[in-house]
Amino acid sequence: MQKVKLPHQVDPVKSAVKRSDYQGVIASKDMERLLGAVVNCDEWVDAEVQFIKDAQGLTVFHGHLATQVTLICQRCNGEFNCPLNVDFCYSPVQRSDEIDMLPEAYDPVEVDDHGNVDLLQLFEDELIIALPIVALHAEKDCALSKDDMTFGKIEPENERPNPFAVLKELKRDQE
Repeated sequence: MQKVKLPHQVDPVKSAVKRSDYQGVIASKDMERLLGAVVNCDEWVDAEVQFIKDAQGLTVFHGHLATQVTLICQRCNGEFNCPLNVDFCYSPVQRSDEIDMLPEAYDPVEVDDHGNVDLLQLFEDELIIALPIVALHAEKDCALSKDDMTFGKIEPENERPNPFAVLKELKRDQE
């Protein structure tokens, strides 16, 4: 299948009326924030988007994103590949009061003054959110083993007297 570049902006309402389906790619070089958060990213982000009108007449677009990024393991400082697969489902809104009327299954996305949605920014946000909070190899793949992460033994602390023992003695003296 030939890789077709997706548009960066789209009018979701018009696309839903046409029941448009997009299957293609977006260049990762256009996603500067994502590139700043990873060591490396595949050249292309595979994207599928379907625009529909649901049973309530709401405009909805949903789909899937897939790419692979290279991250730095926070345990061993080595690089490792991390696949990102993201599913999304949005409904465009123009005013903030429309957000409360959306079903929970749909995430709201604001449209600009011309009724367009910036797909590039939206997809970049989804991929950034999909990044792991702490990037780590699987333990079996990591260069550091459990033994390497042990830095010595802690001696048990000597038993100290209870500071409230004095109060206990005072209470006995008053009786």
